[in-house]
Amino acid sequence: MGPRSVTALALISAIGVMAFGWPLLADSASGLAHSKDAPWLFAALLPLLLAVVAATIADTGLDAKAIAMLGVLAAAGAALRPLGAGTAGIEPMFFLMVLSGRVLGPGFGFVLGSVSMFASALLTGGVGPWMPFQMLAMGWVSMGAGLLPGPDRLRGRREVLLLAGYGAVSSLCYGTIMNLQGWPYIGSLATGISFVPGDPLSENLGRFVAYCLATSLGWDLPRAVVTITATLALGPTVLKALRRATRRAAFEAPVTFGKPPG
Repeated sequence: MGPRSVTALALISAIGVMAFGWPLLADSASGLAHSKDAPWLFAALLPLLLAVVAATIADTGLDAKAIAMLGVLAAAGAALRPLGAGTAGIEPMFFLMVLSGRVLGPGFGFVLGSVSMFASALLTGGVGPWMPFQMLAMGWVSMGAGLLPGPDRLRGRREVLLLAGYGAVSSLCYGTIMNLQGWPYIGSLATGISFVPGDPLSENLGRFVAYCLATSLGWDLPRAVVTITATLALGPTVLKALRRATRRAAFEAPVTFGKPPG
């Protein structure tokens, strides 16, 4: 990645971290409903996504064909999501986001994950205050795949195993991060795993871990298993197709003019 891509991704990721984590630092008088800050986050997310795309194009020299491929992959990811409809954590779009992020790189990977989640929310009617948070979390999943080591050297079974392992970890991390978005809502339930505004951070983190184990682990583990299985079964074929399409989408070698012979 070039300096412009790094700057854009760092900015959007910093905003995302603050959006997810500010309730942990809020006092007891703070309003914690993400329905109030989600529209602002969404409004900030769209121009920043465009900035990431523009910076990535400027740094890597990709043309309109690459943007078209990004749209096709986003549509494919959005179409895959309803197949499992989130039932028991079965979400086949994760393996495609991981493989695409690996091939496209972290900048385009982040945009792909975010746009795919946005399109799938429109497709499934899952639009709500959680949507911009889902876009950020899925963007991080795809971006992380693009940051894995050996993008130009590692090939074959070792690469597929690396991506399967990353897919499993990122599937669990996605569920954990999204829990952080929804967890403050249950504060009014006054259970032993509820968020308590104003309590010490260590105590709230302990409740958060208990909340994750009690509520979402049954969804996160099947998501990880599905991602591993799909990556091992389809990974080599999909990676080959994505790399072939990426080569065709890139700019041709630039023409240079030199002095005529003699």
